[in-house]
Order: sequence, then C-alpha cells, then structure tokens
Amino acid sequence: MTSLRQRKGSKGKDPGPSVQNLKPDCTAEPRERFATGQCCLLQKYSCAISGFSWWTILCVMTGSTVGISLGLLCCIYVATLHENDLWFSNIKEVEREISFRTECGLYYSYYKQMLKAPSIQQGLYELIHDNTTESKRTINILQRMNIYQEVFLSILYRILPIQTYLEPIYFYIYTVFALQTVYVIALFITSWLLSDSWLAGALSGVWYILNRVDTTRVEFTISLRENWSIPFFALQVAAITCYLRPQLKPIHQRVILWLVFVSTFCFCLTWQFNQFVLLVQALIIFTLDCLDFLTTEQVVSLYLMQVLSLLLVWLLQFCNSMILGSLVLSFIVSALFIKHFQTGLKTGGFVIRVGKLALHTLLVLTLTFTINYSAKKILQLKSDEHIFKFIKAKFGFGATRDFDASLYLCEEAFGLLPLDTFERLAGTVLLYPYLCTLSVLFILLLLVALSNLSTNGSGQASKEKEDRTFRMRPDVAYNLLHTVFFGLLAFSTMRMKYLWTGHMCPFAAFGVCGKEVWSLYLRVLHCNTKTMSHALPPSQSLMEEISELREFYDPDTVELMEWIRLKTPKRAVFAGSMQLLAGIKLCTGRVLTNHPHYEDQALRERTRQVYQIYARQSAEEVHKVLCSVGADYIVLEDSICYERRHSRGCRLRDLLDLANGHIMDGPGENEPDLILATHPRFCEAIKTDMTPYSTLFTRVFKNKTFHVYKLKKLKKKNKAENGP
Repeated sequence: MTSLRQRKGSKGKDPGPSVQNLKPDCTAEPRERFATGQCCLLQKYSCAISGFSWWTILCVMTGSTVGISLGLLCCIYVATLHENDLWFSNIKEVEREISFRTECGLYYSYYKQMLKAPSIQQGLYELIHDNTTESKRTINILQRMNIYQEVFLSILYRILPIQTYLEPIYFYIYTVFALQTVYVIALFITSWLLSDSWLAGALSGVWYILNRVDTTRVEFTISLRENWSIPFFALQVAAITCYLRPQLKPIHQRVILWLVFVSTFCFCLTWQFNQFVLLVQALIIFTLDCLDFLTTEQVVSLYLMQVLSLLLVWLLQFCNSMILGSLVLSFIVSALFIKHFQTGLKTGGFVIRVGKLALHTLLVLTLTFTINYSAKKILQLKSDEHIFKFIKAKFGFGATRDFDASLYLCEEAFGLLPLDTFERLAGTVLLYPYLCTLSVLFILLLLVALSNLSTNGSGQASKEKEDRTFRMRPDVAYNLLHTVFFGLLAFSTMRMKYLWTGHMCPFAAFGVCGKEVWSLYLRVLHCNTKTMSHALPPSQSLMEEISELREFYDPDTVELMEWIRLKTPKRAVFAGSMQLLAGIKLCTGRVLTNHPHYEDQALRERTRQVYQIYARQSAEEVHKVLCSVGADYIVLEDSICYERRHSRGCRLRDLLDLANGHIMDGPGENEPDLILATHPRFCEAIKTDMTPYSTLFTRVFKNKTFHVYKLKKLKKKNKAENGP
C-alpha cells in the first residue's frame, strides 16, 4: 500500500493526522515553544541535547507553578465557600458538628473518638472493639468502614505541635480541602501529558473551578469517602497516562508503576465503593487489550497494580470478605487466566480475530461470574447484595418492593443524570470542545481498532502500524475510553458523575490545546497551517458566589443534641433514622441502634426493623422490635412522618408500606395484592398518648421538629403472665 509520505513526496516525515509518537518540536524556536506552553516532561532531556535546556527548564518551572497555583486557588475557593455558607468560624461547636450531615457525621465521630482516647493504642482498641455504633453488638470499625484517613489524621494531630493554634475540626476540614489541590494538580498533569502543553493543564484547572457545582461537592459534604478518594483516583489516572506514553524507558516505567500502585492503594483504602470503580477501569484495560492498543506487559502490570492494592487493603481491613468477593478481583483473575491459555488471540485475518475476541470475551465473563458466585458462597458474603439488588431493580430486572433497593432508587443522587447538568457545562464552554474532541477521537479509535484487527499478527505488524495514516497513542486511547465508560456510569447514576466531570476538564483541554488533535481537524478539513489558537472559556464572576454570606441555622437539632447530652445517660441507646443517629453519635457519643454505613446485611435488616416506627404497626410490635435491639429512646421526625419531599411511592412510609404488603397513603393506584393495614401509623398514633402507646412509651422531649419517647420496660410479672 502506498504510504502517505510517498504520495506527498515528503522526506521522512508523516504529515498525516497521527496522534502516535508525537513529541515536542525541540528544534523550533525556544520562544515559540514557550509561548505555546509546549514541553514534554519525560522528554526534556532530549530537548536539552538540542541546546535549549534552559528553555525546557523554564517551561517546566512555569507550568509547575501554574499548576500548583491553580490547585491552591481551588483549595482556598472551596474553603471560603464553606466558611461563608455556614459562618463556620463563628458558630458553636455543636453546630459545627451538626453541619456534618448524615454519614459525614458518623465518619467524623471516629476522628473525634480517637482524639478523646487517652492514647493512640487505646483509641485503636476502641475502634477494633466498638460497642457504641451498633447496640448489643461489638464490631470492628476498621474492618467494617474505610476510616483509616480519620485514624491517620488523629495521630498526625496528636504528634504535630499545632494543638495550641489549630482546632481539631479545622485540621480535619483543611486537610480535605487540601486534597482539592492534589486533585487539580493531577488533572493538570494529565492534560499536560496528553497535549505536551502546560496551557492545556491550566485550562483544565480553570474549567474544574468554573464547573465546581458539577465537579465536586466537597464544601458541603466534607467527610464523604469520595472527597478523600477521588483526588487519589485522579493521580492514578495521571500516572497511568504517563505509563502508557510511547518510548518510555524501563526505569521510568518501574517508577511510574510504583506511583500507580500507591495512588490506587490510597484510593481503595479511602472508599468502600473502590471495587466498582476499579471494575470499570479493568474493563477499559480489557477493551484496549482486545483492540491491540496495549502490550501484554502493560496489561498485566496494570492488572497486578489493582490486585495488589486491593489485597493490601484487604489485609489492613482485617480480611474484609467484601473485597475478596468483589467482581473486579474475579474479573482480573479470569482475564489473566484466559489470556494465558488462549494462545494466538492476535493472529489471523479480521473475521478470525473478531471471532476469537468474541469467544475470549465470553470465556472471561463466564469465568468471572463463576468465580464470583463461588467466592460469595464460600465466604457467605451478603454485604454488597443490596447494590446488586439496586442495579437489577434500576434496569427492571429485580423486585421493586425490596426495601433496600427502593431506598436507593428513590434518592435523586442514584437516579439518571439531570439534563440541566449539560446546560451548566455548556455555560462554561466545557461541553462543546469536550464533545468535539470525544467525537473525533472516538471515530479515530474505531478506525485504528479496525486497522489493528486487520493485521495478521506477523512480524510485519509493527512496521505496518508505522506506515498507517491513522494511529493513536495508548495514553490517548486510555483517556478516551476512560471518559466514555465513566460517562456512561454518570448517565446511569448521578452520584457517580464526579468520577466523570472532573476528567472531562483535562480531556477537553487536550482537544483545545493539543497540537495533534488540531492537526487531525485540519487534515480532515483538508487544511494546512502551522498556526493554532488556544481559546479559554469565558470567565464567569466567582466573586458574587464568594461574597454571598450565610449562617448555619438549625435550632431544633441543636436543642435536641443539647438535651440528649445533658438529660440522658451516657450509655443510653437511641433509635431513629440513620441520618439523625449519625449526628447523635457525633454530638453526644450515645449508643446507636443503626447508622448510615449500609454495607452490612445484618445492619440493613436491623434498620428495616427500626424503621417500623414510621410504618403501620401496633404499639406492642414496635415496642418488641425496639427492645430486641436494646433501644432506650426513639426519636421521631415530623419531616419523615409527614414527608412531602418525595412523591407518592418514594416516601419512606410508602416504602415501608410496600415492604409490609400494605396500601400506601393518599390518592393513587395500588397494586392489587396490597391490603389495608389493621393498625394506624405508629409515628402519628403515638402522639395521641392513648393506650397502649402511653403504657409502653413516655414522651420526654418535644420541639417543632423532633419527638423523643422513652421505652417503658415491661415488668417481670407481665413477662411471666405472657409466658407459656
């Protein structure tokens, strides 16, 4: 086949729209390279040989300074928003703690618990033998939850000489905000590596800040696990991008692989959903391997980094069976096993290779589910079954009456991505270059994949690849599939959009500032020019958002927490909603019946039982259930009992009615097998103080939002009378 350079008559240079093995033009005028920000980090030494090392150093220093500055700017920005939204520095300590809503308060309570312990050893012992998080049970918090970051910060706060001028809560939130600096720098590096231009890194950082509403929610959900883990995930993506660059020296590959391992390990250690994110990433690597974009060494190395990270976390979490039973481990083992024994996978013509890949994929998936099913049976693992129930119900394959699945399905965060997200992304001029880059590179990926599958796997394969008109670098291919796969995940589940929108910024910046992408555009349009323009999105005024001052105001919750702290025994056990109980543990240290960390089958069942306080159940039945979990007090919330936030069928009381087989409240259709409940709704009927409610419960606290009742313990005589 006649090559492109033969048709053009060029001497040794391929002017085609290739994104393979493109390097900075070190022979160009140094001022021109500096003006465009063109500088390849790993190839600066080759530039130095050409006599322009000082320009290279200046380019690296300038880019690094810009990247760090943007990271610090983002950190200061979100910290300012947090302060202005709550007036955090001027409110009481109990109000600061209440601001850690839902599971955020639960995680922060362990940081507080570690600091209150007489010693680090005693604090660790109390976490390993915890009997306050779940009443009548002793659990290992370090095994059950991903809270090593709280443990590490508490130890760091103890040993650093900062106690006199920095409060513990500020040390905690400033650390989380500082991770935003790491996040922005990681995005900066990814874009710089893809485009060989630090201007792309600067653009990605600016876009991240401008799209804060859709790229992070750290300023109001500080303790969420994703705010700890996603910055490390972005570092891992940057490290993988660097590792997949062409012509990387072996010593550099080993160093980068260690960076991949460390960042993957930190990501896995800080988020319980790590296995699902790594599964998506493993599928990306598998796809690139099948389409012949990666070498066998690269595929095996990346798989092993994931496996080693998960196994190390498994050890640190006291052999948490949820990790061994994860789909990603089963998938990686299956992929490596089948790859080892299925020889000749990349040989033959196009039709033969496609057939082999189809068989290979089928074998890997079959073995994956077989291994995973067997592992869960052997380990008797049920911790993550609620997630698979949710996935099946979301796509119409599971029972919609399941209480656990319905809790997720009815939350907006687990619904489809709202369309107004794209309006906001378009308003900052991020969406348009992103879609253009995505479209062009995806078409190029298909062309290159077809070309790769058309080769016969002979010794001439590498030479044929060099002569192709259309080529794609492995690092570009990885980032393309990364944004596609995680984009699909974000479309299906809104909460996962933060894994996608952050990566949109460096990917779109690569399209805007990457010389090879513009060359591809111009080549497709049959244009030929050496000049390129780098467009920045229109800046929006951030000062209005920063200058908007608010104040934390929740007097009813503050009053409740103060009453519990002052008027109830320290070992009193409280029952109620998961979200409120997390705050009670943080603010008062009282014992809980249930909590928001839902990754335990026994806890999910207990939560469903405790939530009968909002169902149509008799006073005797509710009292019996609460006594079985050791509750001394129940806290009823009017916002749940008379909920209007969700539509009919998604209110908590509706979910309980459906799970119990009862007809729901209010006008609307009901399924024919549902029956009328024989008892009134407990949370409403108990307020009448009529028998038998007054016999079994005593109201001890009330305000406009909360009602607290103390359980009356049945006398032994009554128990004997009810006995056989």
